[in-house]
Amino acid sequence: MVTVSGRLRPQDLISGSPELGSPPVVYNRLMEVINHPRGGAGDVANVIRQDTALTARLLKLVNSAFFAFPKKIETVSQAVSVVGTSQVRDLSLATSVTGLFKNIPAELIDVDGVWRHSLACGVAARVISGMRGEANVERFFVAGILHDVGRLVLLLRAPDEAKSVLSAARDRDSLLIEAEQDILGFDHARLGMILMKQWKMPDVLQQAIGFHHQPRRADRFPTEAATMHVADILAHALRFGGSGERYVPPVSASGWAKLGLDPGAIPFVVEEIDRQYEASVHLLGLDAEG
Repeated sequence: MVTVSGRLRPQDLISGSPELGSPPVVYNRLMEVINHPRGGAGDVANVIRQDTALTARLLKLVNSAFFAFPKKIETVSQAVSVVGTSQVRDLSLATSVTGLFKNIPAELIDVDGVWRHSLACGVAARVISGMRGEANVERFFVAGILHDVGRLVLLLRAPDEAKSVLSAARDRDSLLIEAEQDILGFDHARLGMILMKQWKMPDVLQQAIGFHHQPRRADRFPTEAATMHVADILAHALRFGGSGERYVPPVSASGWAKLGLDPGAIPFVVEEIDRQYEASVHLLGLDAEG
């Protein structure tokens, strides 16, 4: 691994990895047909149908309380029509990314637990953005699912360093992000942002992921970063899965203020997170246990 002054360079963890060099194949195919001048919903459905696992998960999701459509959705074409091509594309990204991290050593971390935490963060972000009247809540959902992808990159590409971070956080009784910054010189949020940039994802997704611990640093998309920040904290507090972090991170006062949430709404938010989490857990091929 390439280092500078004895430390890893975050960009090399990604650029030196064939599996992380570009987004999952199904996402790239969806981008091609969506961007094609003659592409349409039928073409998107055809791409989805070629991935049987994605097809099954998508149909389960659209027929769950997550979307609460009044009639059962029988086909992928119907799902694309009612959910929307862009939303289906983003959901496919979320469900396909899980396959990139199957080879993380089990003794390091419970990867399914990381995904359960990430899913809870995505659901919390969806609920919060819905309360705020955002037009496309699914983009917040997907950003939440991917918010800790940098931690998975570290575990996959530099397991020894990741183990040192986990041990240091435990020994020092500190937050994982503090141990990352001290030992590595960067943190998982920055690594996730670099991965999103490598994949040519929208700037809004890059900043939402890159600044979910420091929303005030998001100069272009502070609301999205603040949403990820609060959603992440709620997911930790509710103990859905776990990212390896033993504590609930502190809330950024500026991030909370940016969202303008009424503290009295928190019980409703928690109730909705519980309901939508149970409904969406199959998207990532998980069971509903936290």
